[in-house]
Amino acid sequence: MVRKYLMLGCGAVSLAACSSTYSEPVSTAASAAPVSAEGSAAAEAPAQTINGLFEEYDAAQLELSPLSKAYRGIRDDDYSKWGDFSDAAEVASNDLLQSTAQTMRGTYDLAELSDQDALSYRLFEAVAERGAERFRFRKYGYVFDQMNGAQSQLPAFLINIHRVSTPSDAAAYVERIRGLGPAIDALTAESKARADAGVMPPDWVYPYVIKDIENLLAAGDDNAVLEDFSAKLAGLSQAAGESSEALDTLGKAAPLAWNQHALPAYQRLLAELKRQQAIAPTDDGVWRFPEGAAYYKALLANYTTTDLTADEIHDIGLREVERIHGEMRAIMKTVGFEGSLQDFFQFTRTDDQFFYTSREEYIADATAKIDALGEKMPEFFGVLPTDPLVIKPVEAFREQSAGKAFYQRPAPDGSRPGTYYVNLYNLRDMSKNEMEALAYHEGLPGHHLQLSIQTQLGDVPAFRRFGGVTAYSEGWGLYSEELGKDMGFYQDPYSDFGRLGMELWRACRLVVDTGLHHKRWSREKAIQYLTDNTPNPDGDIRKAIERYAVYPGQATAYMIGKLKIMELRSRAKTELGTAYDIREFHDVILKNGPVPLSIMEENVDNFIRARKASMTED
Repeated sequence: MVRKYLMLGCGAVSLAACSSTYSEPVSTAASAAPVSAEGSAAAEAPAQTINGLFEEYDAAQLELSPLSKAYRGIRDDDYSKWGDFSDAAEVASNDLLQSTAQTMRGTYDLAELSDQDALSYRLFEAVAERGAERFRFRKYGYVFDQMNGAQSQLPAFLINIHRVSTPSDAAAYVERIRGLGPAIDALTAESKARADAGVMPPDWVYPYVIKDIENLLAAGDDNAVLEDFSAKLAGLSQAAGESSEALDTLGKAAPLAWNQHALPAYQRLLAELKRQQAIAPTDDGVWRFPEGAAYYKALLANYTTTDLTADEIHDIGLREVERIHGEMRAIMKTVGFEGSLQDFFQFTRTDDQFFYTSREEYIADATAKIDALGEKMPEFFGVLPTDPLVIKPVEAFREQSAGKAFYQRPAPDGSRPGTYYVNLYNLRDMSKNEMEALAYHEGLPGHHLQLSIQTQLGDVPAFRRFGGVTAYSEGWGLYSEELGKDMGFYQDPYSDFGRLGMELWRACRLVVDTGLHHKRWSREKAIQYLTDNTPNPDGDIRKAIERYAVYPGQATAYMIGKLKIMELRSRAKTELGTAYDIREFHDVILKNGPVPLSIMEENVDNFIRARKASMTED
């Protein structure tokens, strides 16, 4: 899973609420069409290129989004700020997105643009169209939940993104600690307003969120934020002539800022969430919202970039579950297991041989697998990642509520590596059988390869370099799990069973996500479906269903995207025969960055035609 991050362009800081597949930035009003000296629209080519329009859009967004700057590695006067989390900011974001798209349509003729500019035009058009549909439902997102809630994401931002290499960076960190107070208060007010309008997560979400907050409060001055700041301050070099007195002053300022500003705001948030908990709904799906069906339809279109209905997605899931079960039965025969498939599931989810006994052992094995696969990358890819990759456990303060694994992209300036986070809070939820597939999905050849290439696409607009399309990115991640087998890995049949289990998991997601949000399944019914049809441990199953309940639609993108990539690979292989080169196919998928699945298909079809034409010429 690619971890989505806090951005001003998403309006309210809740990442679940920010359901865009691209990161829509806030911009100033777009430029008007060029005007001649006589006052009429110029007949000749526009004075500004289309990339110039996108650059202006991006530059203005960065000026209004301090968090976007930090993710890109930019440290300037805004490095101490959080930005505007109000609804007004989200309204402005949508208005300016739509006005920029309108200017683009009125200024540029798609037929006259170069191939890459035409692709940028079409991709920005898709951003604007899906953004307009989602904007209707911006108040339906949860500001605080166990997956992407601001209560843990704001501290995580400070810990993982705010870098400190100078005293001024440290001073900015202190200012952000101080700014947590008004930021949390603004988000608390927004959460209260939504709750009063009937938009709240299910009642079982509140203990998780409350626990996150209580963990921070109970730690006092030993909390994760202040510990991180102290470590970063200790690492500062004093070669630049800064006095130890100045650093000592900063060291004392941080806990003061926390206790005077952040801590009281978290206490107020805790009181509000306990109030909401007493009145929270017991139903899990978004069907309970006034326009719940339309909201879920918009989410499915957004995440899958298709017009598949909820019923169609549900049926695809059932079909894929049946197929994968068949492949699993073949592995049962290979290992000589006697009994039903459900018996085999129970065996693999409970027997001690399938679980690690230490976090260090897990990370060491995952690192070894990624390193071994990395050596074979040139045989399967023409374009390779340029950024380093590190594997880290999820921080203790949020590991009880966080998902099992996610990836954080590298900074474009190389100041931050790509990071594969693995949640090792409960090792019984992290099967040895799945370790290999999970490493390939999040690391190589999965998200790290894809996002390193995307981040370094220096000749395309920023919205393409730093945005995303969930079906593309997560489809690639799931595809990468199977690609690992093509590359010669999964030598242990139980590890191959784990790979199938991960694929089965994504097929089941199509069933349970639509079940929860369209067919009005209860959480308990969805949990039982996964228990009956997957080998995953009970804790894994429960956490997954809880994720889908607060993050509607997103989980359907994985299998839908992977199936499309596999379909296109099979088509290219059939059409090109002996001229087929898997490296060329992968480069076609990756070299343009994230695209909707329909455009991905066009790109592959164009590649096939061009390759055939070159074969004829030869």
